[in-house]
Amino acid sequence: MVGAGVLSLPYAMAHMGWGLGITVMILLWVITLYMLWQMVEMHEMVPGGKRLDRYHELGQEAFGEKLALWIVVPQQLLVEVGTCIVYMVTGGKSIKKVHETFCPECMQIKTSYWIMVFASVNFVLAQLPNFNSIFAISLGAAVMSLTYSFIAWGASIKKGITPDVSYNVKMKSTSDGVLNFFSALGDVAFAYAGHNVVLEIQATMPSTAEKPSKVPMWKGCIWAYNGVVICYFPVAFVGYYMFGNMVDDNILITLEHPAWFFVIANLFVVIHVVGGYQVFAMPVFDMIETYLVTRLNFSPFFTLRVISRTLFVGITMLIGIRILFFGSLLGFLGGFAFAPTLYFFPCIIWLKIKKPRKYGLSWTINWICIVIGVLIMTLSPIGALRNIIVLAKNYKFFS
Repeated sequence: MVGAGVLSLPYAMAHMGWGLGITVMILLWVITLYMLWQMVEMHEMVPGGKRLDRYHELGQEAFGEKLALWIVVPQQLLVEVGTCIVYMVTGGKSIKKVHETFCPECMQIKTSYWIMVFASVNFVLAQLPNFNSIFAISLGAAVMSLTYSFIAWGASIKKGITPDVSYNVKMKSTSDGVLNFFSALGDVAFAYAGHNVVLEIQATMPSTAEKPSKVPMWKGCIWAYNGVVICYFPVAFVGYYMFGNMVDDNILITLEHPAWFFVIANLFVVIHVVGGYQVFAMPVFDMIETYLVTRLNFSPFFTLRVISRTLFVGITMLIGIRILFFGSLLGFLGGFAFAPTLYFFPCIIWLKIKKPRKYGLSWTINWICIVIGVLIMTLSPIGALRNIIVLAKNYKFFS
């Protein structure tokens, strides 16, 4: 649950201010935990012991076999591919920061090349066959994300409050402030990612009528969301309190000193996004290989896995090289890609399958979440895309 999006939360706070920032952070935490509970519950909701092991299978149960593939699958792919692209950019930039800090007098190497270095690791790890095989990588990534989150807010406290700190919302005009707020909503929405692979993870758990998988899965979700509180809230609030509206879109960039501390934190980020990349890429690999074998009649050999997965990693690398705007990219994907599958698809599916009493508590809560999710999906990409366009004016692609 805890991903690289945590590093942009102080920056998001700078565009929202204390009141709106705290409200948005808590509100989206509550909503996404509720979405998570619904998905865990719906994994085994079909009579007869059928398990809905993929997000699109859950959609098919609600919308029908063909329609769901057009509604759910493109959105899910957008989330998973988009996250992989963000992690490419994050990993490459973090390696570059480590190099520049260790050797400031060395020749500057383009970010594009560091993204290629990061991609080379994923070319190899992508050949691991399934979720169970990446357990150690996923565990290491989780430990690293917890560690660099603690480093981010701990180092902020050690550095102290910036002289002449200002908590005024960062904006050049009213319209600029509103659009930046929209983008910040997407940053926070992206930070609460992870739901797209919940069913795939739950599918790896044994389940019987006496001991359904939803019991241990929900316990794991509670632990994960305790981790979210421990990591996200201190990073967002402490980082904003110490640096105000002068904080960078990645708080580790603001914390460049002491150098050795900065290097360690960025190395932890690299390790984390390597694991995160594999977790989000695995369902995509599964979809690609299933399509090639069942629809195009390819033989399910090791060669097929190597070629298809290598191509996928290569494509996300090339897109990452072209789009290097960390904060705005998070805002765009958080709204356009994550909001549907994270904030309102589970509610629509719940209403469709469970059919709760109209105007009852469950019905009302789900409709409130749907409205909030649609607003995030509509507004966040507008602000983020505008920021990307502004930044791209002075940007040379493949630089």
